[in-house]
Amino acid sequence: MSIISTVTPEQAEGKVAEIYGQIQQMMGRVPNAFQMYSSSPALLEQQMQQISYFMQHPTLSFPLLAMVRMLVSQNNDCQYCIGLNEGMLIQMAGLTVEQVAATRRDPVSAPIPDKDKAMLLLVLKATKTPKLVDKSDLEQLRALGWCDSDIMDAVSHGARNVAADIIFNTFKIDIDF
Repeated sequence: MSIISTVTPEQAEGKVAEIYGQIQQMMGRVPNAFQMYSSSPALLEQQMQQISYFMQHPTLSFPLLAMVRMLVSQNNDCQYCIGLNEGMLIQMAGLTVEQVAATRRDPVSAPIPDKDKAMLLLVLKATKTPKLVDKSDLEQLRALGWCDSDIMDAVSHGARNVAADIIFNTFKIDIDF
């Protein structure tokens, strides 16, 4: 059980109830990942806005973003996010259990286009050893067709996931999948 007070969907009122309604429509339920943010309705709202933005991103694919979250969370030992994103890659992106396991062992083997793989590897580098990222890393991505806004969005997505991992690990999120 989480060590911070959260609001269940049945208890939700006001802004939290409104956002939970959106989540319910989108996902069919309100996962603990969202309930964790209910202690701060403003953060819950920001989280929902971020998710909506990335769900509709014009260039960063769903598999790429789910892999970013899964692998960043692996580096931060956040079992909730690892499992959730593994499930999404299998159930929603059509990857096999073996492909997901291979990606976790070696991100270079990720079954995504080379362009996406290069972005994935840059985000992992940025979230693990940011001071080692240099101009040549960005030049490589630009040469593959990525623009700076894509690079900023992808690194921001990974960095926000680090924050989520810290929150979930700190407050002991319950696995609900």
